[in-house]
Amino acid sequence: MSLRTLACSAAILLGLVPALADAQLVPGTGTLLSNACDDFEDENWNFTYNLPKASSNIDKTVRHPAGFSANYKWHESTYRGTPDFVKRVETPAGGIAGSKGALAIQTLNSGIPGQLSGKFQQDDLIAGVAQTIGYLPVNRSPSFVVRVYMPPFEQWEKRTGSQFGFRTDCQTTINNPAASSGFGRLRRNSTPSRKLENYWPGFFVQFNRKADGYQEDHAILLLRSGSRGEDVPGPKITQPGWWTLGMSFTPDGQVHYYAHPGVEDLKASDHLYSSFPYSYRCEQVNTFFFNIVNMDDGKTWSTRFIVDDPKIYSVR
Repeated sequence: MSLRTLACSAAILLGLVPALADAQLVPGTGTLLSNACDDFEDENWNFTYNLPKASSNIDKTVRHPAGFSANYKWHESTYRGTPDFVKRVETPAGGIAGSKGALAIQTLNSGIPGQLSGKFQQDDLIAGVAQTIGYLPVNRSPSFVVRVYMPPFEQWEKRTGSQFGFRTDCQTTINNPAASSGFGRLRRNSTPSRKLENYWPGFFVQFNRKADGYQEDHAILLLRSGSRGEDVPGPKITQPGWWTLGMSFTPDGQVHYYAHPGVEDLKASDHLYSSFPYSYRCEQVNTFFFNIVNMDDGKTWSTRFIVDDPKIYSVR
């Protein structure tokens, strides 16, 4: 049985999709927005870190200037900070035909600079989509595709839990409930209003270690999220290597998740799940980013993931 067949069978068994589910919008459909994409083929590709990095998710500190790539297509997250290792490397075997360069992402100090938390922390590498092509309203049916190389399990950070994410920054409009003020008869209610709300649907790669009680070392794709914000289990990964991940957004505000082993283009049969994450209807996609997780203890490096040819498409 092929890896792809195993992945699809796992999704069906987990109840993600009916066996004959129709894909909504296959990622890669439409026009390639090449100005916002990167193939990492430039041998001079490099990243300027501008340490100490941001950690405003923990201590509300941004620490400008932010890091950035030489081609200005990638920049530091001012929310969580940039991974400590962002470097162009030789494309691992089995990658996209003709590809000579890809991007390795890894981190060590993922918390507040100079302070070790001893807890799981995260760093982000943000694509500069808004700076190159602007925001993408869902009536343009945008989609995102990336190839991700997952190393042999013996090279993963030795813990069970999320290790890597491929996510999007989305916006919707929600109701802002009326607020009350005053006391007794003087109590007044303000008029309900509407406000923009950001949220971040996407994929997480979780590692489950045999040493932590599982039958074997394996990974699993987690899809964020269902209508209540819960992570939805996707295909089980027993043989790491190259995987293709994709997300698409339809004008009804729904998010569609696709994946398969290997680097071939996604097809309708690779559809895993569709949802309105958090019960939100997406209105626009601002950008996408890669998320790396590790134990912030000053000595434990995260798993080194390698990504190649992240691409953005639009139907309109």
